[in-house]
Amino acid sequence: MQAFLKGPAAISTKPPAARDRGAAGSSGEGKKPRPVPWVEKYRPKNVDEVAFQDEVVAVLKKSLEGADLPNLLFYGPPGTGKTSTILAAARELYGPELFRQRVLELNASDERGIQVIREKVKAFAQLTASGSRSDGKPCPPFKIVILDEADSMTSAAQAALRRTMEKESKTTRFCLICNYISRIIEPLTSRCSKFRFKPLSDKIQQQRLLDVSEKENVKISSEAVSYLVKVSEGDLRKAITFLQSATRLMGGKEITENIVTEIAGVIPKETMDGLLSACQSGSFERLETVAKNLINEGYAVSQLVNQLHDIVVESDDFSDKQKSIIVEKLAEVDKCLADGADEYLQLMSLCALVMQQLTQNT
Repeated sequence: MQAFLKGPAAISTKPPAARDRGAAGSSGEGKKPRPVPWVEKYRPKNVDEVAFQDEVVAVLKKSLEGADLPNLLFYGPPGTGKTSTILAAARELYGPELFRQRVLELNASDERGIQVIREKVKAFAQLTASGSRSDGKPCPPFKIVILDEADSMTSAAQAALRRTMEKESKTTRFCLICNYISRIIEPLTSRCSKFRFKPLSDKIQQQRLLDVSEKENVKISSEAVSYLVKVSEGDLRKAITFLQSATRLMGGKEITENIVTEIAGVIPKETMDGLLSACQSGSFERLETVAKNLINEGYAVSQLVNQLHDIVVESDDFSDKQKSIIVEKLAEVDKCLADGADEYLQLMSLCALVMQQLTQNT
């Protein structure tokens, strides 16, 4: 309280000399590295570290060796390395000193309406690329504009980009990154070399996760690694995030499959079996109880829709006609949930249809 009343000067009780020594010591070598999310810590630092995207890596390597770089369009599912690849290539092209001057990165969190494209991007593109690398390596005579999540840009903003891409082709290369190529207007896609990023194979994901586990001294069972790969569905970023969350939760103990299930928000197999047996029983009261328990447990109905889809498609207990009817209903429920419909009502509607399909032949 006394320190508060007297002001900032009274807060520190150390003599000035001790304070100075402490400050000097804190900025010295004994300083601990800042904790960084593992996703950022293990992001590829160069093009060679990019996993499973051979065609893109081959093109970027050629440009690193001195060949010209075309305008690029990277598309594919999330967590497959699109942003990491172009950032790693840009760092190798320009080195740490010129990277900030030569690369402009804008993503969906930045304002990217037609005004920004006309002003910010155009102004950056018109700047002359000057300066050379201090390490003596050749530096390309162009800058790079990275437009991440370009599929969320308005059509007007995309249209405004067309002329800029052509006019500034001597000094600037554009790299558009998106999940859905169908949302990019045709005149832009025709101006770019398109590269599809494939979902990572299970083997490569497992290898990366084991590498991270080894470097971070994480104990994890082989079953847990396999399950982690399964629930992340080809998204390595999601898998590494789940791994870090599970490590923090366990605090040094071994990570098991059950922990991964808990962390990932996956509905346990027993719960899904219980729901299907309630549908098979033909008792609406029992079904209502199971559905209410599911909602009260905090499980997301969108997650249930995905899991139920896999169960129904792979199951031999349903005829082809039943599968088609249920999958059509799953699509309808998924759309309603995306539009903000009530979870409980959608779940009951879905389960009632599954019950109807399972009991009509008995």
